[in-house]
Formats: sequence, C-alpha cells, structure tokens
Amino acid sequence: MRITVFGAAGNVGSRVVAEALSRGHHVTAVVRDAARFGELPSTAEARTGDAADADDVARLSAGQDVVIGATRPAPGSERQLVAATEGLLAGLARTGVRLLLVGGAGSLIVPGTGGATVIDSPGFPADWRPIALACNDQLAACRANRQVDWAYLSPAALLEPGERTGRYRVGADELLTDAEGVSAVSMEDLAVALLDEAERPQHHRTRFTVAY
Repeated sequence: MRITVFGAAGNVGSRVVAEALSRGHHVTAVVRDAARFGELPSTAEARTGDAADADDVARLSAGQDVVIGATRPAPGSERQLVAATEGLLAGLARTGVRLLLVGGAGSLIVPGTGGATVIDSPGFPADWRPIALACNDQLAACRANRQVDWAYLSPAALLEPGERTGRYRVGADELLTDAEGVSAVSMEDLAVALLDEAERPQHHRTRFTVAY
C-alpha cells in the first residue's frame, strides 16, 4: 500500500511509520519542519507538510491508498488538533483517499456508569482536560463530515511507549478494560491496530477503540 502519515516524527506517528515499513508498505512520512527529517527512517519518503493546510493534504495524499493522521499539538496549543483535523478532511475530500485518525479516549463511555464519559470521570487529571476537549471536537468534526471515508481510533485510557505484542481487543464507543479494570495499550500495538485497519478496513465513518 501507499500510506501517508502526518505527524510522522511524533510518539505515535513514528511507531506507525515503523509498523507500516515493517509490513512492506511505501510510506510518505510528513513533518512540518524539514529539520526533523533525520528522525525519520531512511526507507520512508520524507516530506514537509501541514495537516491543517488542505492544499498540503491534497498534494501529499494524491495517489495514496490511505492517510493516517497522528498529529499531537504541544501543551497550550491544543486547538491546533481541530484545525489539523479540518485540514485533513478538506484535503481528502478532494482526493477521495481514506483517513485513519488517531484520537483521544476522553469521549469513550465508562462501563457501568450509565453513559458517563472518561473526561467526566472523578479524578480525571485537570492538565489532560484541554487535549481531551480538543479530541472531542476532533471527533465531532469527523462525525459532521459526509465526504471522506474516515475512521477515528480512540486509544485505551493509558497509552504509553511499550512492547509490540500484536494483540489487542476492539470496541466501539465504550472504554475497554481488563479484569482488573485497567484500560491500557502500548503505542506499538496501537500502530498495529491502525495498520490492520488500513490493510483490512472494518470501520467506515465511525469511531473504534482498542485496548488489551
């Protein structure tokens, strides 16, 4: 496949690029600053571009099979996430290329609460709230779009660098937890889930989630 990854040098994006390359795909790895080219694998095609710029998105998605959006703004710039999502959707509406978007867990429903979401749970960290709210708006932008074949992946509540096991469970709008009530997945296995979805599409204009 021909895959474009926006946010290719980030925590999740770099693992998506590595996973895609390991499966033999041709990867266009997009970063905003060419100074980060050195952080990208030599086997990826390094390009500069801004996910918030629909023209950049159209240019870098033309002829591709799928675009993966894995951008994450710096603290204090959380609203950039919504702009990036709107840019991706606008650009891909021109090229007709599918979008897989890495989102947040804050809008997932906590099991057994009657519909309460993660972001509204007692003890939700205050410093996580700005990015969680931006992710909620990111999902809303996707749900309002009827032109692009998008899928929005909400990770588990705990997403950290770790081990690639190749194992995960798939859910829809409810937070997945293990027998101890822990909701977690490694960034490496999130990348596995994204590439599995890219290769064998199961979700169209909908959100899904993965966890152990």
